[in-house]
Amino acid sequence: MGIELQQPVFWIIIFAAMVVLELLTMGLTSIWFAGGALVALFVSMTKVGFPAQMLLFLAVSFVLLILVRPWAKKRFNHGRVRTNVQSLIGQSAIVIEDIDNIQAKGRVSVRGQEWAARSVDETESIPKDTQVKIRDISGVKLIVETVGKENTAG
Repeated sequence: MGIELQQPVFWIIIFAAMVVLELLTMGLTSIWFAGGALVALFVSMTKVGFPAQMLLFLAVSFVLLILVRPWAKKRFNHGRVRTNVQSLIGQSAIVIEDIDNIQAKGRVSVRGQEWAARSVDETESIPKDTQVKIRDISGVKLIVETVGKENTAG
């Protein structure tokens, strides 16, 4: 009888821990395990053994994680405005100093601001006055590629 009472308590603790972890991280990852723990909690109140409860916990958690998380991320991140530097990714810029990764030099102008820049292609030099697209940001440098080449990458 004691083990039967301990199983629901175990699942309540797992559920609470996963909810707290989700509240701390807000990564939409541990909440799905809280869902699995909740299902296992209800099943633990029946005569189903602990190994089956654990299997159900894992199965429900992973199904929620794999199937529901992508939808939830889109839903909750919809309309989120990228701020500051992140908003530069995908923008066009003009090279104002030749970009040469080997010599660690190059600058671009975007939105009226000058930024250090490097080419996506380590071997490519990009001459002044070339239009480029910002692909990434590494530290304080924009990672760019010549407009027209972005469709051939990847």
